[in-house]
Amino acid sequence: METVVQFTGPRQVEVAGYQRAPLPPGHLRVRTRFSGISAGTELTAYRGTNPYLTRAWNPASRLFDESTAGLEYPVVGWGYSEVGEVVEAAPDCADLPGVPRVGDLVWGIWGHRSEGVVPAARMVGHRLPVGLDPLAGAFARVGAIALNAVLAAEVNLGETVAVFGQGVIGLLATRLTALSGGRVLAVDALEARLAAAERFGASAVLNARTERVAERVRDLTSGTGADTAVELSGAYAALHEAVRATTVGGRVVAAGFYQGGGDGLRLGEEFHHNRIELVSSQIGGVPPRLSGRWSVDRLQQTFLDLVADGRVEVKPLVSHQIPVADATTAYRLLDERPQDALQIVLEF
Repeated sequence: METVVQFTGPRQVEVAGYQRAPLPPGHLRVRTRFSGISAGTELTAYRGTNPYLTRAWNPASRLFDESTAGLEYPVVGWGYSEVGEVVEAAPDCADLPGVPRVGDLVWGIWGHRSEGVVPAARMVGHRLPVGLDPLAGAFARVGAIALNAVLAAEVNLGETVAVFGQGVIGLLATRLTALSGGRVLAVDALEARLAAAERFGASAVLNARTERVAERVRDLTSGTGADTAVELSGAYAALHEAVRATTVGGRVVAAGFYQGGGDGLRLGEEFHHNRIELVSSQIGGVPPRLSGRWSVDRLQQTFLDLVADGRVEVKPLVSHQIPVADATTAYRLLDERPQDALQIVLEF
C-alpha cells in the first residue's frame, strides 16, 4: 500500500493508504523522498478558508463561479514541493529527449504521497543539479514564487525595496532582491524571522507589531518611502501598510494569497493620493513583459541553479523534518505556532 496525506475537513489530517496505480504510457513513477508543506496556499485548505471550497475558477471566462465549489473534502494529496527518485519509466519514454531516467533524482509536483505517477514530458529539465542536496529540491516551487515576485517588482540597482512577510518565501525574496541590487527593508511581526532576514541580506528589519512601519521606512529613505514593496504575508493589513510605505508613483507587488473580503485595506487613502501601482504576482504565470523569455519552468530551474552555485542557501530554512506518519503534528505546528517553524518537510 502507498500512503497519501489528505484533509478530511477543516483542521483534520489523515495519512491514508491507497493501491499502487499502473504506469500509463508516457509516464514516470517517482518514489518520494521529501515533500515540503506550503505555509500559505496549503494551509488555506487545511483551515477551510480556500476560495475553491465555495466557488470554482472558470479558466475560459477567467472568473470565479459562486454557484459551485471547485474543491471539496477530502482534499487528497495537496503539496507542490516534492523530491524523489525515478523508479520506473514507461517503455515509450526511453527515446524522449531530456526525460529523466530510472535512478535519477528529480523535483516536481505530485503532492504529499509516497509515489507520484507523472507525465514524462512534465519532468523534462527536472533532474536535480549535480551535487545538490536532495532536500534543496523541495524549494524549487517556493523559490520560483519568490523569484517571480522579485521580477514583477522590477528592482533596479540601488533602489530600496520593502519586503513584507519573512516566512520562507519572504526570506527568499529578501535574498533575491539583495542579489538583484536592491536595498531590502524586511518587515515581519516575529523577531526570529527578522533575525533570519538579516542573515538573508536585509539592510534593516522592522517589527510590524512594535513599530509604525510606513513611518520608519520613510525615516530610512530620507522621507521619500520605498521605491517598491513586495507583500508576501497574505494579510490585508500588511498590504495596506506596504502601500503606505511606498513612494509616490511607486509599485507594490501583491504576492500573498489573500483570503476573505479585504478588511484593513483602505484604497481611498495613500493608494489613491500617492498614485501607487498595484501589481499581482501569482505562480501560474510570469510578468507579462517577460513572457517571451521567461516561463514558470525557467523560474524554478534558475532558482535551483542559484542554490547549486551557493548564492542562495535553503537548508537554514528547514526548521523541521517530520515523518509523513506524523503529518498531523506538522500542520498543527504551522497553524498554531508559526513562530516555532519555517519550512516543514515531510519525509517518506
